[in-house]
Amino acid sequence: MTIHLWQAFLIGVVYYLGQMGTPWVSLAGTHTIMRPLVNGALVGLILGDPVKGTIFGAAIQLPFLAWIGAGGAVPMDTALAGTLGTALGMASNVSPSVAITLAVPISLIGTMIWVLHMTVDITFVHMADTAAEKGDLKRIDLLHVWPPQITMFLFSVIPAMLAAYYGAGPVKTVIGGLSGTPLHVLTVIGGLLPALGIAMNLQAMTGKGTLIFFLLGFMLAVYSGLPILAIAVFAVIIAYIYTTLYLKKGSENA
Repeated sequence: MTIHLWQAFLIGVVYYLGQMGTPWVSLAGTHTIMRPLVNGALVGLILGDPVKGTIFGAAIQLPFLAWIGAGGAVPMDTALAGTLGTALGMASNVSPSVAITLAVPISLIGTMIWVLHMTVDITFVHMADTAAEKGDLKRIDLLHVWPPQITMFLFSVIPAMLAAYYGAGPVKTVIGGLSGTPLHVLTVIGGLLPALGIAMNLQAMTGKGTLIFFLLGFMLAVYSGLPILAIAVFAVIIAYIYTTLYLKKGSENA
């Protein structure tokens, strides 16, 4: 698959929209767009195969299930992992497991982009301080939105666009050189990383009675023969009933 320049640009835009602090998709939620499952589907749509993009995005999502950004810190850039991992995986025609091994180091590179643009944004904060001393509220509003967003757009779109446009060929060449045992090793590693993400997510489920719902869903998925969509609908119903009764009981006790 060949990624054209306009497709690479749109992939960069998807990455930009998945950045924390982007106000343009607040209705859908930045934390939704930044998920590999979502931006992988968008990248697949751009490349003409949304189903395949969703499959790649869902695979890349698994290692990042327990991802959390606390206090503005970004340990891994899930948006870049989903966009470039999906794009390069689809372009090089590898399996989703191999795409995972590409996405994880890409996510670490994304943290450097985040730190760089946040460092540049400090300049606008000092400019806003100067405007505040003069009581210029309009300039403060301007500095609060437009310069940081333009900086984020440039720092997000350009690297992702160049990587998607020029990176597909080298990645395809490298994958071709790794055919055989090395590629098999990458596939195995890619299969282990989702298990690590799921294990980290399970470790976070420390609330009373939480794990029993996970076990119920797992047993239904494995032994009931029901499709995932039906299980998801049942999960929503059970969650609604449980939370309604639990909250009602808690308010009565209060």
